Amino acid sequence: MAEAHQAVAFQFTVTPEGIDVQLSHQALTEIYRSGVRSWKKRIIRLKNSVITGVYPASPSSWLFVVIAILATMYTRSDPSMGLIAKIQEHIPTMSTQCQAVVSAVLFSTMLWLLLIFTMRLCLKQLLSYHRWMFEQHGKMSNTTKVWVALVRIFSGRKPLLYSYQGSLPNLPVPTIKDTLKRYLESVRPLMDDAQYEHLTNLAAEFENSLGKRLQWYLKLKALWASNYVSDWWEEYIYLRGRNPIMVNSNYYGMDFLYVTPTPIQAARAGNSIHAFFLYRRKLHKEEIKPVSSATIPCCSYQFERMFDTCRIPGTQTDTVQHWQDSDYIVVYHRGRYFRLRVYQAGRLLSPREIEFQIQRILDDPSPPLKGEAKLGALTAGDRIPWAKARKAYFSSGVNKRSLDYIERAAFFVTLDDDEQGMMGDDPAASLDCYAKSLLHGKCYDRWFDKSFSVVYYKNGKNGINAEHSWADAPVLAHLWEYTLAIDSFQLGYNAEGHCKGDVDSSLPRPQKLSWEIPPECEEQISQSLAVAQALADDVDFHVFSFRDFGKGKIKKCRVSPDAFIQMVLQMAYYRVTFLWNRADIQTYTYCTQATSGSFVLPALLRLLRAALEKHQQLYRLAMTGSGIDRHLFCLYVVSKYLRVDSPFLKEVLSEPWRLSTSQTPVQQAELFDLVNYPEYISCGGGFGPVADDGYGVSYCIVGDDLINFHISCKHSCPNTDAHKFGAQVRQALLDLMQLLNPKQKEPNKTEESRPEIKKDL
Repeated sequence: MAEAHQAVAFQFTVTPEGIDVQLSHQALTEIYRSGVRSWKKRIIRLKNSVITGVYPASPSSWLFVVIAILATMYTRSDPSMGLIAKIQEHIPTMSTQCQAVVSAVLFSTMLWLLLIFTMRLCLKQLLSYHRWMFEQHGKMSNTTKVWVALVRIFSGRKPLLYSYQGSLPNLPVPTIKDTLKRYLESVRPLMDDAQYEHLTNLAAEFENSLGKRLQWYLKLKALWASNYVSDWWEEYIYLRGRNPIMVNSNYYGMDFLYVTPTPIQAARAGNSIHAFFLYRRKLHKEEIKPVSSATIPCCSYQFERMFDTCRIPGTQTDTVQHWQDSDYIVVYHRGRYFRLRVYQAGRLLSPREIEFQIQRILDDPSPPLKGEAKLGALTAGDRIPWAKARKAYFSSGVNKRSLDYIERAAFFVTLDDDEQGMMGDDPAASLDCYAKSLLHGKCYDRWFDKSFSVVYYKNGKNGINAEHSWADAPVLAHLWEYTLAIDSFQLGYNAEGHCKGDVDSSLPRPQKLSWEIPPECEEQISQSLAVAQALADDVDFHVFSFRDFGKGKIKKCRVSPDAFIQMVLQMAYYRVTFLWNRADIQTYTYCTQATSGSFVLPALLRLLRAALEKHQQLYRLAMTGSGIDRHLFCLYVVSKYLRVDSPFLKEVLSEPWRLSTSQTPVQQAELFDLVNYPEYISCGGGFGPVADDGYGVSYCIVGDDLINFHISCKHSCPNTDAHKFGAQVRQALLDLMQLLNPKQKEPNKTEESRPEIKKDL
């Protein structure tokens, strides 16, 4: 292949006259520029490490301290209280004046480091204050006002992405007593009196015996590790799972709901791929503002493995492998894999040049190699067969080289021949099809092990599929928001729909990857595809937008939008299944009374307010490190390490999650002008059901007047139906708003859809 030969810096042949060496000037120039780019990145990382290492101070503050100490010395005062003289005694022989200056500089440096340590310690203590979160909305205590001022003072200058990492407090370990109390409250609605008494006895026995021992180990880990949960959660919840990660673990994000910036597939890919690498550049320079909740900065660790990362299968557990600065992506189209370099002569290709290269792939008539077309199904099936196949057929030769290209790529791209989005005679059904396509595709046209894969459809629509173990959804959503905004509002398209700019037609063609797939491997690919296809066919999905009202109207009712929607989901689940999901007793009481058909309005409103307040109290506790499930999970992990059995923990961990919910927050609203461009809104994203007989629900609150829902379940369960659940969600939204705001005109409802409200006259 010509493109492969261009990467060779020199060639030599043996002739009768001797060895003939031929140097490629172009290749050597590329190597030189690549090296310069690599060293520039190293220097930037070193500089950022220094800046982050001394935060909340700045490197220039060292010079200020040195000058201040030297100035006081020249006024014949000793700010060190004799320490400078002590240091001077141990300095090698030199002039007295030089000794004094050197000892003063050393003392100033030690004082500067001590001040940094003190500031970090103070900031860590300040960030451990959580009372502000439990105060009534709109009313701030004097203590909290002082705390806010101190946080701003000790936060110093504008932080880099990882500036707060050394100042964040360790995740606290809740007391066993509090965790067990809240857990028992949450499961009370699920059990009759006999079952609840049995579980209560198990909990009491655990608290007074084995629990104390397990808790001691967790406290020891919390002293040593900044987060006593995260590494075990990643390993045991994600990486040790042996079932397919497609549907079961991976999740997706959608494009704009109502607009497509360009109908040209290659152009859309050109702009957004360029935007992805602009984001990666900001990530490497740590120019991304740390994500925060109110005034509290969040941990930024998960951003580190966003790009150049792949999940590697293993027979017992998978691993997450991260590389540095891949200068290419891998593109899949009609069964072929291409390696596309996005840097040329040390610069990032322009959007128009990337479009040109993508179009070359789309126009390439070559057929896939034997066994290549459905190779990606290995990543969609069970993990153990994939691990064994990887070791047997991809550990050497051309297969290893091509697999390395995929796994080490910045990210994965699929050029899909289908058209997706809100379109056709039935836009609602088309959204459901769009969601399923992003979640699993054809089960072989995504590389589900990559940190994320971007899908570009024939009509210009796009979307993203992400592996879950390396980070939570808000981290990838931050990247996705940036990419959508840069694509549409900064880069833009010309009148014909192509990317702006010129093209260097001498760019080397994308490199088609080679494979040698033996029949035994083809058989395994077929088996993995059969497993994945059965799983994909079983997924029932429903996506819809609710526009009757949004968070603006909910807030006017003095209610948390998240608590409101959570109450809606609990009510919808109860109406659809006639079963109860794990929740607090206040929510249970409200839902049972609201569906009974015999209640008085003021009493029901009081129950609703109590349930909403209880939900807010619980999620505040979870946000401050006092959640239930992760604490119980870690206690269970410790018990397994100690090889001791706990009947209580065994029963807790065997509990299915039949209603799993997640909110996708809009984190960078400033990137989108929803006033002038209200149609440029994303539909959010979703995930598959966690339990075979349950629902997976993701919701995205956009602006003040829109809430998007993504609902998943399985066709194989006779008790679940995504569309019926969606209808009950719509109804519950209207019912709760009618209860909170009775002056609102309510649409006509049938007796079956809404119970009669008996007013207390």
